[in-house]
Amino acid sequence: MGRPIAIVGAPSSIGIRPYDDGTARRLDLAPGALRQHGIARMTAVRDHGDVVPPPYRDFVRPPGRPRNEDGVAAYSRDLAARVADAARDDAFVLLLGGDCSIVLGGLLGVRRHRPRVGLVYVDAHADFATPESSRTGSAASMCLALAVGRGDTSLAHLTGNGPLVQEKDVVVIGRRDDRDAPWYGQDVLRASPVLDLTHAAVRDAGPAAAARASLDRLEANVDGFWIHVDADVFDPTLIPAVDSPEPDGLTLEEVADILTPLVNHPRALGMELTIYDPALDPDRSSATRLAGLLGGVLRGVGRAVPPAGFWETLTRSRL
Repeated sequence: MGRPIAIVGAPSSIGIRPYDDGTARRLDLAPGALRQHGIARMTAVRDHGDVVPPPYRDFVRPPGRPRNEDGVAAYSRDLAARVADAARDDAFVLLLGGDCSIVLGGLLGVRRHRPRVGLVYVDAHADFATPESSRTGSAASMCLALAVGRGDTSLAHLTGNGPLVQEKDVVVIGRRDDRDAPWYGQDVLRASPVLDLTHAAVRDAGPAAAARASLDRLEANVDGFWIHVDADVFDPTLIPAVDSPEPDGLTLEEVADILTPLVNHPRALGMELTIYDPALDPDRSSATRLAGLLGGVLRGVGRAVPPAGFWETLTRSRL
């Protein structure tokens, strides 16, 4: 008998600044779009609804502070309460975002059941900036740093007595932001105890090796772990509907090979998907592929893996 899967929607763009022309990013539409493409119809799924964020306020960046600092903190606590409730009875939580800052609420929520949690951060970017070094001031550009307690902001101290996760309990997989985006905190990340498996490292060793290295790092130390997946980790020819695409990303099958052993591990607590923007996906091809990926990976939570030919069919799929 497999574990139940509990869906929580995080329809939030509060952690990421609008486009330069002032247009809001429509990440708030993502949970609904993914539900419509089959996620909520999977076997053994319980849908706990959406946690609606407060409105976006800091259209002008506050000097030296994250944008919407108080709102992101309040939203993280509201999200944590829903995630903690969804995680009861050993359910695996699927958190559908929304921007990357929802990782704070996800971690805060699962920590209510497990005192020491790890984090596998599958993302094209390091997200290791601080309020002082971030180019944009968006919490999404610094959310991994905030999770490990870096930065002079309340968002780095949501527990009140330490970081959400220790640096040595974090694995970053798939980032490819070293070429022309030094403002994501990469230099500090490389010097930290975080296990940094870059895109090049994944391609050299293979996705299964990346998953194994992640589990080797986490198994001996943590009571459970959370998985963050940013849709910009994929190659933009496959998933173009993201706000900060980077060329030459991972394929659907490569990400599936990373995620499948992670979500099937008994200490896996949940997973979030972020940065998919339905406004950039008029034909919903990205939604189809992302929903298919999640459905295929989560089909293995305590049950069978996807059937032969699944990924080939998914890669060709179009609405």
